[in-house]
Amino acid sequence: MVGNNSTFRRADYIKITIFGFALSALWGSLHTIVIPTRLLDFVAASEKSTYLGLLTFAGLILAMIVQPIAGTLSDRSGFGWGRRRPYILVGATLVILLLSGIGWCGSYAAIFLIYCLLQIASNTAQGPYQAFIPDLVPGGRRGVASGVKSFLEIGGGVALIYPIALFMDRYSAGEGSSWLWLSLVIPGFVLLGAMIATALIVKERAGAGGAQLPLLPALLKSFKIDVKANRDFIWFLISRLFIIMAFTTIQTFALYFLMDVVGVPDPATATAKFSVVAIVGMLVVAYPAGRLSDRIGRRPITLASGLLGALGIGLIALFQHSYLHIILCGGLVGISFGAFMSSNWALATDLVAKGEEARYLGLTNLATAGGAALARLIGPAIDFFNAKSPNLGYSVMLLACFIYFVVGSFLIMKIKRR
Repeated sequence: MVGNNSTFRRADYIKITIFGFALSALWGSLHTIVIPTRLLDFVAASEKSTYLGLLTFAGLILAMIVQPIAGTLSDRSGFGWGRRRPYILVGATLVILLLSGIGWCGSYAAIFLIYCLLQIASNTAQGPYQAFIPDLVPGGRRGVASGVKSFLEIGGGVALIYPIALFMDRYSAGEGSSWLWLSLVIPGFVLLGAMIATALIVKERAGAGGAQLPLLPALLKSFKIDVKANRDFIWFLISRLFIIMAFTTIQTFALYFLMDVVGVPDPATATAKFSVVAIVGMLVVAYPAGRLSDRIGRRPITLASGLLGALGIGLIALFQHSYLHIILCGGLVGISFGAFMSSNWALATDLVAKGEEARYLGLTNLATAGGAALARLIGPAIDFFNAKSPNLGYSVMLLACFIYFVVGSFLIMKIKRR
C-alpha cells in the first residue's frame, strides 16, 4: 500500500481505520456508561460530578503527554514490520489486560489508578495509528479517508453503548457483578479483533523511519512546535480545543443531567438512547462531510459544524425538561460533531510536517485530550451551583458549552492555508 491514487483502493480506507472503531467502542462505553455508573459504588451522589471530573481530567492529562511521545518514537522507528503497527500491538494488548482492573477495584483510588494506566496504554497505540492517513493516503483523498475514519469511530461509539447500558442498569439494580464483567469483556474482545486485523492487513513500508535522533533529544522534541513556521497549526489546536470541550462536556455529564434535570427512571438507558440518536446524526454526515471538504475546503465545514453545535445546545437549554426534545437536539449536536470530526481531522492531516506525521497528529491530542480534560473541570462548578439552587449547575454547564462552540468556530478562520 503506497500513497498514490492508482494503488490506494476503497478497501484500504477500511483497513487503515478499523482500529479507530475499536478504540471508540471502548472509550465510548467507559466514559458514557461504565465509569460514571461504577463511581457511584465509591462516592457520594452529591459529589459524583466532582469525582468524575477529577478522575477523567487526570487520565486525559496523561493522554496529552503520552500520545506525542509515542508518535515521536514511532516516527523515528525503522522496524521491519513498519513504524506504526508495533506500537499498536503493544498498546492495545496492555489495554485489554488493564480492563479487568475496573471490575476488581474496590475504591476510588484504585479506579483512579486503573483509568490512568488505561489512558497511557491506549494512547501508546493511538498516536502511531493516527499517522496511517498521512503515511498512506494521497493528499487529495484525505478528506474521504478522514470521513471513513470518523464514520467508523462514530459507529464504534454506538455499537456497544446501548447493550452495555442495559447491563450496567442491571448491575446498578443489584443483580450481580456478572453484568459489570460482561460490560468490560465485550469492548476488550472488540479491541483484540481490531488489533489483530490491523497487524495483519495494513501494509507499511518497512524501515521507513524518519530522522534518527538519539532517544533523549527525540523525546525532548516531542512537544516542540516552531510557532512562527506553524502558526496555522497553533490556531488549529486552539480552535479544536474549544470545540472538543463543548462536545465532551455534554457526553461526560449527560447521565447526571438526565437523572437530575429530566428525572428519567433509568438514567443509563436514557443516556444510551440520547447517545444513539446523536451518533446516528454523526454517521449520516461523517462521510459526506469529509468528501465535501476535499471539494470546498476544510474551514467552511468546520465553521458550520461548530455553529450548528451551538444551536443544538441552545435548544437543549430551552427544552431541558422534555426528554423527547432533548433526544431530538442530541441528533442535531450529533450532526454537528460528525461534520466536525471529518473536516477537522482532514485539516489536521493537511497541516502536519512531512516526516513527523505521528508526532504532529499526536500533538493534536493537546487539543483533543486537553479539551476533554478541561471539560471535566466544570464538574465541581456544576455541584457548586446545584448546591446554591436546584439544577443551576446544569444551566451553567450549557452556557459554557454554547460559548465553547462559538469561540472555537470563529477561531478556525484564523487559519490562512487553503
